[in-house]
Amino acid sequence: MERQFFGLSDQGLVRSTNQDSYHIDDPDGRFFIVADGMGGHAGGEEASRIATEAIQDYLCSHWSDQSEPTAFLKQMLLEANQHILDNQLAHPERSDMGTTVVVVVFPEADQPWCVHVGDSRLYRLRDQKLEQITIDHTWISQAVASGLLSPEQARVHPWRHVLAQCLGREELSQIDIQPLDIQKGDRLLLCSDGLTEELSDDVIAPYLSTDYSCDQAASALVEAAKERGGQDNITVVIVEMGASKD
Repeated sequence: MERQFFGLSDQGLVRSTNQDSYHIDDPDGRFFIVADGMGGHAGGEEASRIATEAIQDYLCSHWSDQSEPTAFLKQMLLEANQHILDNQLAHPERSDMGTTVVVVVFPEADQPWCVHVGDSRLYRLRDQKLEQITIDHTWISQAVASGLLSPEQARVHPWRHVLAQCLGREELSQIDIQPLDIQKGDRLLLCSDGLTEELSDDVIAPYLSTDYSCDQAASALVEAAKERGGQDNITVVIVEMGASKD
């Protein structure tokens, strides 16, 4: 299935640097990556960069080894995690750096996969209905799932940014891997929480409408997040399924 895609990252209106990274440069659109770093200015930038580059290198070097997708994708993130840990040892001033990551992979077989750690998200828009595919690795997400908090309470809770898991930690116990249900006409949105902190799902959905091209939709989403405060770095990658390549 042909894919059209576009990515955009913005510093936002408050942060002095952009600690997000993304990758859409595979010429065949085989994989897409969004990472959101943390751990100080240099640390966050470095962690997301290391993760994005390590994942890209792993996929390009081992592309033909995907007979067991779950094991393949888990090993990919374990190696990216180790790259960050190695950098922490070499640069103690970055010892607390880490990063979230969400990756979508389209192997030569038609079954695409998603793997993620942290609270960078994957959404799917189908028939104008937006669905969050990933589940955030945060205390807040766990509290909502268990009924301790409502989604409305979660959006304003002071602990909403506290991660339960990220890359850059010795204990990487939670790596979520799942096959994706994809149809022609679907649009995928990979994003950092700089987007979802400012825009609810109901606000995001119309911008993903096929009335907009992928680049128009990405630009509109970033600008909408900035208009509502732009408190964090904002990164979006949009992939349209079944679109003809220009």
